[in-house]
Amino acid sequence: MKLDDYLVAPGEIARRKGPHDRIVMSSRVRLARNIRDGAFPGWAKKPERVRILETILPAVEALPELKGAFSESMDNLSTLDRQILVERHLISREHQARSAGSGVVLNRDETLSIMINEEDHLRMQALRPGLQLRQAWTAIDELDSHLEKQLTYAFDSNLGYLTACPTNLGTGIRVSAMLHLPGLVLAEQINAIIQSVNKLGLAVRGLYGEGTEALGNVFQVSNQMTLGESEATILERMEKVLAQIIEHEENARGTLVEKKAKMVYNHIGRAYGILANAHSISSKETMNLLSLMRLGVDLSLFPDAERALVDELFLLTQPAHLQKQHSDKLSAEERDLLRADMLRERLAKVARPTVRSKGTNGGGLDKADK
Repeated sequence: MKLDDYLVAPGEIARRKGPHDRIVMSSRVRLARNIRDGAFPGWAKKPERVRILETILPAVEALPELKGAFSESMDNLSTLDRQILVERHLISREHQARSAGSGVVLNRDETLSIMINEEDHLRMQALRPGLQLRQAWTAIDELDSHLEKQLTYAFDSNLGYLTACPTNLGTGIRVSAMLHLPGLVLAEQINAIIQSVNKLGLAVRGLYGEGTEALGNVFQVSNQMTLGESEATILERMEKVLAQIIEHEENARGTLVEKKAKMVYNHIGRAYGILANAHSISSKETMNLLSLMRLGVDLSLFPDAERALVDELFLLTQPAHLQKQHSDKLSAEERDLLRADMLRERLAKVARPTVRSKGTNGGGLDKADK
């Protein structure tokens, strides 16, 4: 079973729309579950992990929501394929390192992903574009209900669903959203926002989760605890906090354009200049500059460019996706050269940012970015 035959084209993913997708790039709801008669993956030896995989996989593959899905053991996936799944947020970095006794199942449109024998026997997640937490919850709840009829979960009447990590006890739910927050970063308000969110019992992480950088000004916000709270309570609190973050980001963008327009336009203009003209560029620099260009699209500085183009480049310029387009194994230096070639080609028809003049005191640029 070849992963290439199942993956959705990056351009198609980038064109998916959702509420508040200027700021909320995607919503995710994940459930952690374990079967009753098996050791947790971190404690289980290889034969036990293989047995559990062979128990769970047929039940998952038989779910109506996963008809025609991609299903494979992790030891049958190449290192490159695993990294591609990480870059698409379909598996975790921890699952990427798993081998025999672990597996992954993906539905056709990459909106449902099931990791088998990651930290728990089952890590099931639903993904949606924009702010669609409740839609993601409905999808994964239905899948979980169907699966629970086939498998006997580890459950305690007092503690709820039993999980490898105590923070997932109870409902086992992790609700998260991926947010693009360049306004708060440029306004130097992001640290205060993170501290406020943490005080509300939520976690703020980087692009690929715990322990990773917020590349491209992208942050993941999620609940930290699941014990003692219902799914509805967790969802409601997340929605309220996300609504406040969205408002703060919109206000930060508006204030920056009003009071520090030249600074904002300078950042965006320089980002476009490097992306459209560089001959060697790293993945990290590309992500950070594309973030500024995405902000420029949202501020209507690139009238002939759509946000989908930037979002597609976010994905295509990452190391594994870039490598996938070339048959020969590439060094980091070779990827930097090819990444720059791709960016110059894809941005060749995008005119430099244009801003209407606001007069001598308005802080705006002239009609062409001078």
